[in-house]
Amino acid sequence: MRRRELLAGLAAAFTLPALPLRAGDGITAEAVVHDWYRLILELVRHTPTYSPPVASRAFGHVGLTLFEALAARPESGLLSLAGQVNALPPCAALPAGLDPAAVAHGALCKAVGSFFGNTGPTGQRAMAAMQRRMEERLTTTLGAEALTAGQRAGEQVFDHILAFSATDGGAVVENMGFPLKLDLPAGPGKWVPTSLVRQQQMPLLPDWGKNRTFAADTANCTLSAPTEYSEDPSSAFHAEAMEVYLAVKNRTPEQELIARFWSDDPMLSPTPPGHWIFIALDVLEGEAAPVERRAEVLALLGMAVADAFVACWQSKYEFNTLRPVTYIKAHIDKTWEPILNTPPFPEFPSGHSTQSGAAAAVLTHLFGDNYAFEDRTHEDEGFDPRPFPSFNAAAEEAGISRLYGGIHFMPAIKMGLEQGRCVGGHINRLNTRKEA
Repeated sequence: MRRRELLAGLAAAFTLPALPLRAGDGITAEAVVHDWYRLILELVRHTPTYSPPVASRAFGHVGLTLFEALAARPESGLLSLAGQVNALPPCAALPAGLDPAAVAHGALCKAVGSFFGNTGPTGQRAMAAMQRRMEERLTTTLGAEALTAGQRAGEQVFDHILAFSATDGGAVVENMGFPLKLDLPAGPGKWVPTSLVRQQQMPLLPDWGKNRTFAADTANCTLSAPTEYSEDPSSAFHAEAMEVYLAVKNRTPEQELIARFWSDDPMLSPTPPGHWIFIALDVLEGEAAPVERRAEVLALLGMAVADAFVACWQSKYEFNTLRPVTYIKAHIDKTWEPILNTPPFPEFPSGHSTQSGAAAAVLTHLFGDNYAFEDRTHEDEGFDPRPFPSFNAAAEEAGISRLYGGIHFMPAIKMGLEQGRCVGGHINRLNTRKEA
């Protein structure tokens, strides 16, 4: 389904209590997954607390919910991730004979309602409309009794995952993630606020790096220190700042396009993790992938971007590095401005680079080294689709976009991609399929 077709329905849902799904009377399990996830991408955009780390956590737990719900069916070829995912206990097996579409709907409907319970009235109407129309189609396809049985089973699995998620450290986000008080090390080279917004005088989610990860070994994806801070014009740090300064000042139209294509700002987009979820949904839809394959991809990708943000945020607050705009205005050119808005948290490493490295590692593992695709994430905002020869090529472009945008030094990009690949490697070790 083309994104503009679904967004037309979503636009109606955000003003009217109705959400048209797909043409025809029935609906498949694959369509259930696809359409709930497309709504999630819009809810991320419309829910104020959904900064990129918070969005990534939702993608991780929603994906795990869908996967475990389908894996709990005796007929499934999926292997539960209990005992593999960090601290995840086993879920009770479901009765045989449940329809996967009904199970997936029950799991996703309750997961979306829970994780986006704080969205505004328009988002609430969209969720209610999606549920109503989905259940109308499923009743036509399966009958009311089969729908009810499968839906309740899916809800049961979500309750299990919700209890698991409540102890990860990220369940409660107060003041949109900005602490009211925080003592951070101050001094030369340390982060200082870059926004005039009062709330953003404190950095975003300083404790996010303490959250539990899905893959236990993610804790090993630490980074060495960035380049030593210096104001000496002959120093390596000054040279890195000059690289950012000149990249913005001498940018080409293509470089500015890349910066804006990967900007993925909160409240204006599905955020960086949502960008990669969109890519995965598009690839899965293009392949007409069966529902178990969709669950596998969305679970692994969701957990990868979630773990990447935990690892990245641990490093950000370990090193507490200032942003390029702070250094450049003080020591190179006080009139200089980046292309993109500088995010309100420390610079090193790049969050977009880290989670893109993780996403590319997982998608390459699942689809192959040279899987060519078109990225249509922002087509409905006027951007042409961008073709890529591989997921790694897309991740590299996502990383360099932060240099072109003027918000990261190059080491934060390179080491962020490296950290993300480490995270993705641990996710790739999870065993998702029963032995034949």
